[in-house]
Amino acid sequence: MAKGFYKVPIAKNEPILSYGPGTKERKELKAKLEELRSIEMEIPMCIGGKDVKTDKKVRIFPPHDINHTLGYYYQGGEAEVNQAIDAALAAKPAWENLSWEHRASIFLKIADLISGPYRAKINAATMLAQSKNAFQAEIDAACELADFFRFNVQYMTEIYNDQPESAAGMWNRVEQRPLEGFVFALTPFNFTSIAGNLPTAPAMMGNVVVWKPSKTAVYSAHVLMEIFKEGGLPDGVVNLVYTSGPTAAKVVFAHKDFAGFHYTGSTQVFQSIWKAIGANIQNYRSYPRIVGETGGKDYVLAHKSANPQQVGTALTRGAFEYQGQKCSAASRAYIPSNLWEDVKNHMAKELDEIKMGPPEDFSNFVNAVIDEASYNKLVSFIDKAKEDADAEIIFGGNYDNSKGYFIEPTVILAKDPHYVTMEEELFGPVLTVYVYDENKFDEIMDTLDNTSMYALTGAIFASDRYAIERATKRLTHTAGNYYINDKPTGAVVGQQPFGGARGSGTDDKAGSKINLMRWVAPRTIKETFVPPTNYRYPFLDKE
Repeated sequence: MAKGFYKVPIAKNEPILSYGPGTKERKELKAKLEELRSIEMEIPMCIGGKDVKTDKKVRIFPPHDINHTLGYYYQGGEAEVNQAIDAALAAKPAWENLSWEHRASIFLKIADLISGPYRAKINAATMLAQSKNAFQAEIDAACELADFFRFNVQYMTEIYNDQPESAAGMWNRVEQRPLEGFVFALTPFNFTSIAGNLPTAPAMMGNVVVWKPSKTAVYSAHVLMEIFKEGGLPDGVVNLVYTSGPTAAKVVFAHKDFAGFHYTGSTQVFQSIWKAIGANIQNYRSYPRIVGETGGKDYVLAHKSANPQQVGTALTRGAFEYQGQKCSAASRAYIPSNLWEDVKNHMAKELDEIKMGPPEDFSNFVNAVIDEASYNKLVSFIDKAKEDADAEIIFGGNYDNSKGYFIEPTVILAKDPHYVTMEEELFGPVLTVYVYDENKFDEIMDTLDNTSMYALTGAIFASDRYAIERATKRLTHTAGNYYINDKPTGAVVGQQPFGGARGSGTDDKAGSKINLMRWVAPRTIKETFVPPTNYRYPFLDKE
């Protein structure tokens, strides 16, 4: 067999298209939206490369248009999860023995399919079923996902190329083995790119995967699987099942060949799963790799030297893009007393211009929250704030679910820095602001640090460089992604590896080598060219 040391194409970030009036991409996307709305899609599971249906069909509808039916998916149970595990393990020998350059080729092709012929379809699916506007869908479903594949291929080669030194007379090398067993990927609704990356990052390193997406993101997951197949991903490498979380967990975490867990979702679910894995630890062939990115209570801290217009825009974008349903969304802000009036007035102007409605209308900045449960939770916090003496709703506060799950961008002014919405993750378009004494910057940093169990993203706004350095050092453990004079959202693959610690996860940094290293088990090989033939060392010789 011919061999070579191959250089993969240098990874570059996929350019973000504008979707402005008159552009080609706007026309193509609108046509695809109309096409997908005109049909009712039937969505089976994909196990071992085959479509799998059951007798239970579940309706899919846009969160912003709850009376419209996009299609139906077939819900599985324990039998289908077991079938997916069997298919994965059957595919494992051939997949892990495939030369790495061929794995690389598959995912590079998938990246080109996503950024090329499937761009409009994956964006439209994300817009319709996850209620995401055109720009947010573009940076997520098309650009970030293509970036994940291209940069992960590059990182894979760097990992394989990282080799130890060898002393005279020997050759040391390290080979990166796939994990022994299968990986379970449990993916969220809010980013199609995350849903695509979580099963494929382990697969790229030679692993086989059982993938369960969020029930509110089945529609786009189905399109992703279509792209994976066209890209040449062999049957059984990634197996897509639609079951309830507890059903999947019962089967997966009791299986002796369970080898790894790749997750994005709530902290509470992650902690319960970690307990389940621990309870079964004696049953596994090896200690499973547990990688999770979970909740956040992400902050913006402004210093008295900050530019109030920059702070106001960062809050508007950081808190209300994609209805605040980003793990990184700004949900609490600490504003100094000398800037508050200017920040508030700037936000008032911007929020007054923002339109809310379905994403098919490109003039809408804010769309619907994902489902009824999320809507009800957010409404309960808004209603509580309307009654509490420690809080005041200064912007928004209205909501309507007659056509879809719409909640206005809402800003709560808290009189207490430990008010409930300053501490609890809401995952919606609700921002809570606390105004602090402009001369108590150090004290407010202590409050910020001690307020939340999370440590995902955070931002400092200041023009005083001494204040920036002081905050950066003091707030070291409050965020895994920390921003200086920028909103706390918008991490880019290859530029800002993403992930947090504390209650926000294992900080294994999606979009970096750090993450891919979790899906391999290194084996060190030492070869000695001329082995000794006598046990004696020189120190044993007589003087």
